[in-house]
Amino acid sequence: MRILVLGGTSFVGRAIVEDALQAGHEVTLFNRGRSAPDLFPRTKRLLGDRDEGDYASLAEGTWDAVVDVSGFVPRHVRQATGALDDRVGRYLFVSSNAVYAPGPGPGADESAPVRAPEWNTEEIGRHTYGPLKAACEQELGSRYGSRATVVRPGVLAGPHDNGDHLTYWVRRAAKGGKVVLPGDPGQPVQLLDARDLARLVVRLLEDDRGGVFNATGPAEPLTLVEMLRTCAEAAGSEIDIVLVPQETIMASFPLVRPDRVWEQTFQRDFSRAREAGLPLRPLVTTAADVLAWDRERGEPPLAVGPSAEIERTLLSFVQRH
Repeated sequence: MRILVLGGTSFVGRAIVEDALQAGHEVTLFNRGRSAPDLFPRTKRLLGDRDEGDYASLAEGTWDAVVDVSGFVPRHVRQATGALDDRVGRYLFVSSNAVYAPGPGPGADESAPVRAPEWNTEEIGRHTYGPLKAACEQELGSRYGSRATVVRPGVLAGPHDNGDHLTYWVRRAAKGGKVVLPGDPGQPVQLLDARDLARLVVRLLEDDRGGVFNATGPAEPLTLVEMLRTCAEAAGSEIDIVLVPQETIMASFPLVRPDRVWEQTFQRDFSRAREAGLPLRPLVTTAADVLAWDRERGEPPLAVGPSAEIERTLLSFVQRH
């Protein structure tokens, strides 16, 4: 199968390209050529900047399928589908669980209401990310119809993660000792290894399967405290979990959600993706791989999580009260 990947060298796209190549498919990359230009040296590269509307390198060529991992505003999808027209068979768009509107409780599936699409801005932020992705989905559906496939992942983890959500907890658990855990320790958590998402994406293309798919995990329900203990298990460390009331939180802790918000953000139904071939490796495996990768890269500053000073302050607060 000839697969065109729009993006393909960062986190999610990297995993998808690796999986597709391992499965024996012919992959072409379309991106700016700035991120990891030496990655996948035997893969054909086409240069273009989606922010600038530069799709000239896509003027020729045909592909069985395209995977869009770099479309964040509806113009991206509109221009890409216009440039490719009917020279691709199936168009798979990597969207997000953020497209869902607030309201549905635990177990909501792909039929849950979606946020109103955002057409009036291209500024990506906390309140616009989901609506912009919803608009992207509408653009794709209007152009490709039954040849469109939409995958809506939740929180992702794994090596090369640029969000650092699980990385923070793995790194913190590996240090051992007293670990601050704010909020409700029984809060559900859903997250998926990006390599499992990649396998689903490639499988959907191989099966020429359309529709919408929630993509998250793990296979069995997971809580915050269980996640932290699994991270410690992967690191072979001993930790002492210190519960901190949520109202004392002075910084954002990854994967911790305000009271009751997690009912819909971390309890999505993903059975349709499982039936379509989504694999779910054990969390301890993902955590161990993240730890090894994080150490290999030198444990640089993380994009999320409180500082060590804030954690010490919270520990002192607990001891005083």
